[in-house]
Amino acid sequence: MKKILALTVIALGFGINANASIQINSSTEINILQEKTYTPIEASAIPADALKNISSKYGGYTLKEAHKAEDGEYKLILSKDGKTVTAYFSATGEFIKEA
Repeated sequence: MKKILALTVIALGFGINANASIQINSSTEINILQEKTYTPIEASAIPADALKNISSKYGGYTLKEAHKAEDGEYKLILSKDGKTVTAYFSATGEFIKEA
């Protein structure tokens, strides 16, 4: 009787493990992240309308570096009072994020 009970427990244990591995494998997701490539540009290459929007958020900051992605997004390195920030803007100068 003990052997039958032990075999039943072992069989159930294998069944549970098999189900768990199937669930893990069937819910696997792959995330692919592609980073943008930014090319250095001169500040004069940024459109005046975009600069106007940028200066409204970062007035008083000095533009240290400017970069542009293929989709027109800008990556700007700005500084003020010893603090440096990297800010991202759309082609029209709309704020995206700060890093």
